Amino acid sequence: MKIGFDAKRAFQNNTGLGNYSRTLISSLATDFPGEEYLLFAPRQTNMYPTNLPVILPGKKIHKWLKSIWRSRWIVEDLDRYQLDIFHGLSHELPFGIHTTRVRSVVTMHDLIFERYPQQYNPIDVLTYRRKARYACKYADLVVAISQQTKDDLVTYYQVPEEKIRVVYQSCDPIFETLRPTGEIAAFRQRYQLPGQYFLYVGSLIERKNLLGIVTAMNELKGRLDVPLVVLGSGKKYKEKVKQYLSAHQLTDRVIFLNEHSRLENEELPLLYQGAAALLYPSLFEGFGIPILEALWSGTPVITSTGSCFSETAGDAALYVDPLQPSSIAQAMQQIINFPDLAADLRKKGILHAQRFTPSKCAAAMMQVYRELK
Repeated sequence: MKIGFDAKRAFQNNTGLGNYSRTLISSLATDFPGEEYLLFAPRQTNMYPTNLPVILPGKKIHKWLKSIWRSRWIVEDLDRYQLDIFHGLSHELPFGIHTTRVRSVVTMHDLIFERYPQQYNPIDVLTYRRKARYACKYADLVVAISQQTKDDLVTYYQVPEEKIRVVYQSCDPIFETLRPTGEIAAFRQRYQLPGQYFLYVGSLIERKNLLGIVTAMNELKGRLDVPLVVLGSGKKYKEKVKQYLSAHQLTDRVIFLNEHSRLENEELPLLYQGAAALLYPSLFEGFGIPILEALWSGTPVITSTGSCFSETAGDAALYVDPLQPSSIAQAMQQIINFPDLAADLRKKGILHAQRFTPSKCAAAMMQVYRELK
């Protein structure tokens, strides 16, 4: 089969959607080398070194208007390269693909903009909705990264269940290797991190609930003063959190790592493995990739009930009510005060993570492609 990918995120996004694209494409190329893979991208960067052929805009007007090429004019190239399948890796397919002979697959990560439209620019919501509805309507098969996302596709867009395949994602294989304690200690020293800390990884936005964590820390003040390391960026919500920290004399208990340092990607497993636990009491996610990164790292996880979290974390997490800081606080105490519990979660986490290897993800996705042969 000749399979093409919308590879924009692989070359231009260094977080979730980019990691998904890079890991999936690389795993398919490694595990199924008999197929032919082409990467279609508005531009190529060194973010994703690859030996696979990369198709860039060719005509002068396409080079000038790269976003229109990607969303519309690319269909000419899909036909010209005689693709069997084109896979949109992030919620969208080029408009007009249904007029070509090319079969299509789209990965839908979540419909959070439909659940929480107030957290987005209204124009962005309309744009996301238009692209997602078109992709779900005209794709031959729709891939959901969790059962939760499948349910949302049925509820919000009335996508027929028989058209949806749940294919769980994996994370970067660098998290699979447990590092020596000496290396972790040297990492802590290099970034001036405390010997014991909780970890938050994610964008600093309301839905991910950092304010709920620091409120829990305020409840624990004087009883459990383990600091929090935050890896993530934000603006308005970050300032809201900082105002709370200042008002409750907690500023020195939270380390915003991005403000002081730039971690290399290869150092992320050390950050996870040095943590007492990952705190991930998000209100809603499509999958929750930091949970999987923590499980692979042998790091205990505290996350929310509901949404997709039990799919991702299984029995390897402590579950809390994200809207009740006292629930978060209780779980934090359990991790620190009961080392046997933490050790048990570490073992369960590494075991549960085996369900989400890059090879299993690639095999499941190849099965989707073969349905369309």
